[in-house]
Amino acid sequence: MATDLQKLIGASEEDEDEDMDVKEEDDDDEDAIEKHLSTSPIVGVDVLIGSTSNSNRFHSYSQMQEQVGNSGGGSRRCRPLEEKERTKLRERHRRAITARILAGLRRHGNYNLRVRADINDVIAALAREAGWVVLPDGTTYPSRSQASRPVSGPSMVDTSPSSQMMIPQQTTPISPRAMVGDGEQTGGQALIGCSIDTLDGKQIVDIPLKLSERDFAGTAYIPVFVMLPLGVINLKCELADPDGLLKQLMILKTINVDGVSVNCWWGIVEAHAPQEYNWNGYRRLFQMIRELNLKLQIVMSFHACGGNVGDDVCIPLPHWVAEIGRSNPDIYFTDREGRRNPESLSWGVDKERVLKGRTAIEVYFDYMRSFRVEFNEYFEDGIISMIEVGLGPCGELRYPSSPVKHGWRYPGIGAFQCWDQYMLKSLRKAADERGQAFWARGPDNVGSYNSQPQETGFFCEGGDYDGYYGRFFLGWYSQMMIDHGDRILSMAKLAFEGTCIAAKLSGIHWWYRTASHAAELTTGYYNPSNKDGYAAIAAMLKKHGAAMNFPCLHSPSPDQPEEFQLTEALADPNGLTWQVMNAAWDVCLPMVSENSIPCFDWASYSRLLNRAKPLNDPEGRHFLAFTYLRLNPLLLERHNFMEFERFLNRMHGVLSLFSGEAIVDIKQ
Repeated sequence: MATDLQKLIGASEEDEDEDMDVKEEDDDDEDAIEKHLSTSPIVGVDVLIGSTSNSNRFHSYSQMQEQVGNSGGGSRRCRPLEEKERTKLRERHRRAITARILAGLRRHGNYNLRVRADINDVIAALAREAGWVVLPDGTTYPSRSQASRPVSGPSMVDTSPSSQMMIPQQTTPISPRAMVGDGEQTGGQALIGCSIDTLDGKQIVDIPLKLSERDFAGTAYIPVFVMLPLGVINLKCELADPDGLLKQLMILKTINVDGVSVNCWWGIVEAHAPQEYNWNGYRRLFQMIRELNLKLQIVMSFHACGGNVGDDVCIPLPHWVAEIGRSNPDIYFTDREGRRNPESLSWGVDKERVLKGRTAIEVYFDYMRSFRVEFNEYFEDGIISMIEVGLGPCGELRYPSSPVKHGWRYPGIGAFQCWDQYMLKSLRKAADERGQAFWARGPDNVGSYNSQPQETGFFCEGGDYDGYYGRFFLGWYSQMMIDHGDRILSMAKLAFEGTCIAAKLSGIHWWYRTASHAAELTTGYYNPSNKDGYAAIAAMLKKHGAAMNFPCLHSPSPDQPEEFQLTEALADPNGLTWQVMNAAWDVCLPMVSENSIPCFDWASYSRLLNRAKPLNDPEGRHFLAFTYLRLNPLLLERHNFMEFERFLNRMHGVLSLFSGEAIVDIKQ
């Protein structure tokens, strides 16, 4: 019998014998206790059973253990070998049944269960399918779209039938209701302006909604994507933590997140040799995302990672590119002091065959074409919904004018990055075409990285930036950046035909309330107070049918209050944002966005909502999509995750049944 059952179960169960031995010893201990209870009435069984005191139970159980231990080793009953074998077979049989259940759920039910899944994983998967939210620590509650939700704090949700009957079936917003026990105080404070009812001995307190909160029910549906961690794929192009990531993705799926955003790093995929691409880790990641029925946003990351705000991993440019850079450092952006920035390649090499016989544009195109061939099925199935093409440092269309590693600190104006030989070659050509050969130089009165506009002769009020030479130089400097974007996007349009492409801009809002807009000028945005520098960028994106990704701006430094930073730096995030949005919408350009810093509080979410869906816009304009930065354990904490789901529902324009409602059962 044992042999037949082992064949049925399979040899994979043999590694569990050690666990069985532990279980058998525990069973022997239990048998010894039972035997002692039956033969030693002096222990006081009635005390063990009838007493409600935890201390008495513990004391009695301690006495029982002592008597068992003092009874001598010869009194311990040994089970016959046949009984031990039967117990072991029963346990193996039970585990075999569990293994078949898990295999069936994986194969026929599309459940993403790990190989060594246990019953907790099964329960969590079934709960999520039923619309419940299961957090990593086991906290479980219904989704807002299914049933009531807990509120922050130690109180728990009352999910009894009586509490569910209290919910009126209506489509208008429901006022907050707090349910307290008989004779209890609500936080020790009087409830002013609230009505109190009683149901089943509990008080129902109606708390008026805040009039300032905007109702987003029935507004446009904006898809929300969550950016995955920067290091989700390691330097070996392997999925770093597949089990942990799968659990997090399943949690996101329970609240109807539309998809995720993933950086595809050039420095990982084409790391060792030209045109040798390794997509293994991304292939496994995309398969996991497809099985969860999520969408994908892909970022073609042609820059290095590490050293900027929010970078928690280090991913350099490909090794073979770094080797070229050691012998020819002019492939990198260079400042006036000759310091190189290996974060990305200079615009000057776009058409120079300095990369093993290829130009930079050809290298970018070959990479994008390889991605399209490798994952063509994901394009055809509509799983990949958008490709954001990296156009510079941090994937943004800009110059690396504010490198922290070179000493820049907010709110410094930054520095021009055009002193490599290839950029200077282009500048000389432009000056010759204007008939002003002596203009073939960069400005020398621009201060340093941390200067302020009024401290320089170039950016000060009435400075050289608005003179003949200044307008020539700034026009050339900005046009080099726009031409770079134009060339790459034309290649991306060929590689990703039929799929929406996007380009990301940077929000340089400090010194916006000065005449020169110095920080924007060094970044490549020719946007002084007498010129709209974003209209030309929007026109270039419109030419390729690309969406514009412009982040929702916040104060860039947590060290000082936001009001102080904005005042001292003459910054205007709102003014800059509206200028960029109007430049895009004036040419009917789709807008997508993301949060510039992590946010978990409702005040930050409210700002994002009002930016994504402008109030009373006569044309009903709104963002095409929104990306939340980024997935991490802090987001999945109970209160933070509840606020994120609330934000998600409003981005979707869904009227949550429990919008603004708190049902709290304060137990006596």
